[in-house]
Amino acid sequence: MKIKTFTFSPFQENTYIIWDEDTKEACIIDPGCFNNSEEEQLKDFIDTNELAVKYLLNTHCHIDHVFGNRFVKETFNPKFLAPEEDIPLLEKAVDQGKQFGLPVNPSPKPDEFLDEQNKLTLGNIECKLLFTPGHTPGEFCFYFPSYEVCITGDVLFKGSIGRTDLWRGDFNTLMDSIKTKLLTLPDETVIYPGHGGSSTIGDEKVSNSFLQN
Repeated sequence: MKIKTFTFSPFQENTYIIWDEDTKEACIIDPGCFNNSEEEQLKDFIDTNELAVKYLLNTHCHIDHVFGNRFVKETFNPKFLAPEEDIPLLEKAVDQGKQFGLPVNPSPKPDEFLDEQNKLTLGNIECKLLFTPGHTPGEFCFYFPSYEVCITGDVLFKGSIGRTDLWRGDFNTLMDSIKTKLLTLPDETVIYPGHGGSSTIGDEKVSNSFLQN
């Protein structure tokens, strides 16, 4: 399994490409590409590495994580999956952008909703879907157990946790998601958050001040 990180947009959001080295099947998680230059960076990487984009995945639907949804869907035609509870955010992405004075390309509708009962595969790679609401009502994390990797969106960061002061955010729900879904993963699990650098579950248990009580 290979992982490529791009940091896009004025929000400095992490966009991830994950792929199977043998089959070249890939997924794009939270495409934050904000302008033509960033879209071309993403496309050039995929073309150069001859990747076949199987999935477009949104951990949640705040604008910084969905800026590039339409570009990715129209360019690569992957299956698009997003959280059902976050659809009001997705549908109001243009209005979200206006609050920041930023243009937003309207996102297409998901082909399917994310569901913990489903598992996604990229070649021989299996991805488990973890329902982790609190930052938004529908957020999911994407866990790759064979590789001890978890894409944590805006749920858990290196040294911090997601905001809960936005639409339908809830601190207690977020903390429950972290404790029951993420801190139960092996300590060696590497987390790749929606902003900032990577960490491990073990390191966050020890050093993240939000998790000490």
